[in-house]
Amino acid sequence: MYHFDQPIQRKGTNSLKYDFTKERGKPEDALPLWVADMDFQAPPPVIEALLKSCSHGIFGYSEAKTDYFKPVQQWFSNRFDWAPEEEWLVKTPGVVFAICTAIRALTKPGDGILIQRPVYYPFHHAIESNQRILVNNPLVYENGAYRLDLDDFEQKIEKQNVKLFILCNPHNPVGRVWTKEELTQMGDICSKHHVTIISDEIHCDFVRKGHHIVFAGLKPEFRDMTITCTAPSKTFNIAGLQVSNIFIPNPVFLKAFQKELYRTGVFEINTFGLVACNAAYTYGAPWLSDLKVYLEQNFITIKNFLQEHLPKITIVEPEGTYLLWIDFKKYELSDDKLNDMILNKSKLWLDEGTMFGPEGSGFQRLNMACPKATIEKALDQLRSGFQSY
Repeated sequence: MYHFDQPIQRKGTNSLKYDFTKERGKPEDALPLWVADMDFQAPPPVIEALLKSCSHGIFGYSEAKTDYFKPVQQWFSNRFDWAPEEEWLVKTPGVVFAICTAIRALTKPGDGILIQRPVYYPFHHAIESNQRILVNNPLVYENGAYRLDLDDFEQKIEKQNVKLFILCNPHNPVGRVWTKEELTQMGDICSKHHVTIISDEIHCDFVRKGHHIVFAGLKPEFRDMTITCTAPSKTFNIAGLQVSNIFIPNPVFLKAFQKELYRTGVFEINTFGLVACNAAYTYGAPWLSDLKVYLEQNFITIKNFLQEHLPKITIVEPEGTYLLWIDFKKYELSDDKLNDMILNKSKLWLDEGTMFGPEGSGFQRLNMACPKATIEKALDQLRSGFQSY
């Protein structure tokens, strides 16, 4: 049994989450629960593998052999009944890097790229910074939950020159884990209109309700129209090691992606990233199982506290991820006022809802992957900040 209660001092480690409050215009005493990395050490087998690699003392150019791929394939086969093939694999420094690469490889300036806001904000940066046209199919929020608007989805594709769709599953920040029916409906529409899909499945190992379905595994035609983006970074808290596994079964897409990748000058992946990925997928399952139990306890703590002390604040019940999408709309505050209440009155650094698009107005995203003591401190600060309301 692994224990996650131990606080780990992250200040002074060049942590983006903890050490850049001033640079990002935040109060230095704000408790950070924003960016999606966890306040837990990586699994012990990962740390041991990294220490062994470090002790060798030579850090030359490295590449992976089949012993890297096999644990990755086995992980997805055992957990999601999907067995990617080795020739589909392209390793990149990160999923966002891969998305930007795919956008340039498979579309041209002026093409429409569809996303479903509120959604992970680097999506719209990737589209607009590469001179493509952002097309939004907003998720529908009703009765405290989110659903698809498939009529709007198809109309936007038909009318706005959409060539590519970025699917987020599990969805960040709203926490939906799309069902087989929902994925099939979106896939059939994209297939009908010859729309390529980038499927961001980086949070696939964190599912509370239902089960994660790899989109490319649903139908043979979906496989050949999809780039599947995965990484061990969220699952095992190793994002700083910069390794992602991108699967591209379509040989035409694969060649175009690799050509664009070479244009960026990226030829090898971080040596420690390769080592950590191998160890994580080989030995990390017991640690992950314990972690998910701990995260569930954190969720229950937060949910019960809000119901008892701050009933106007509601959580959109998450089906996946360790990120909570929290609804503050009953306070009827402007987004500026809400941000002030969170940041300056409650001394909490969360992700503002509008970062994920205007559909995020009235919401905040909270990362609950931290020790229980941190959660309890954050909740006390939230209650103090909102007590006047």
